Amino acid sequence: MPFRGWPTAAHDFYVGLESDNSKAFWSANKAVYDESVRAPMEALSAEVEDEFGPLHVFRPYRDVRFSKDKTPYKTAIGAVTEGEGGESYYVQFSAEGLFVGSGYYMMARDQLDRFLRAVADDHTGPPLVAIVDDLRAAGYEIGGTALKTAPRGYPKDHPRVELLRHKGLFVGKTCPSGKWLSTRAALGRITGIWRDASPANAWLNAQVGPSTAAPPDAED
Repeated sequence: MPFRGWPTAAHDFYVGLESDNSKAFWSANKAVYDESVRAPMEALSAEVEDEFGPLHVFRPYRDVRFSKDKTPYKTAIGAVTEGEGGESYYVQFSAEGLFVGSGYYMMARDQLDRFLRAVADDHTGPPLVAIVDDLRAAGYEIGGTALKTAPRGYPKDHPRVELLRHKGLFVGKTCPSGKWLSTRAALGRITGIWRDASPANAWLNAQVGPSTAAPPDAED
């Protein structure tokens, strides 16, 4: 089935779940979730697979083992895919609308080392600053977990200290809910944001790339 956005029922489902995040509500409305929330995300995956790869849809259940908040269900549906260069493409639907982003959400240790060296370098660092400035001017958020100060080994007064503080870097935009979200226009909005992130992703892929470190359980 072609992707036609998320119907009004999907918005209403999350409005209701935010008010009553309980097993009773979930059980009574599971069919709405399957048909109006998850099915459109799966249809979106089929639409974007050729260009970006198939989406992995996250489970709707929260991990409450170490959280004081014991509400059992997520109030948004999210999905992600990864490009060949290591960049991720993320989309999230909720009652508030869409969040769409792309980049390196959280870098592994070896990736972060390469990122910091490239940002600090006077040849490779300034082009990223220009890319980030252009994206911000176009209305994009530049996100990612960041330290409060410069990382160890880098001066606090470095001209690119703002970027050096990042442990992840992604380009994102929040799109408030509206009638467009229940149409094919949602597809263009999502893929347009992902494509607009390509200059930042090209820099990250060239200077950082995928992690080459062994998984923790495979290390000596």
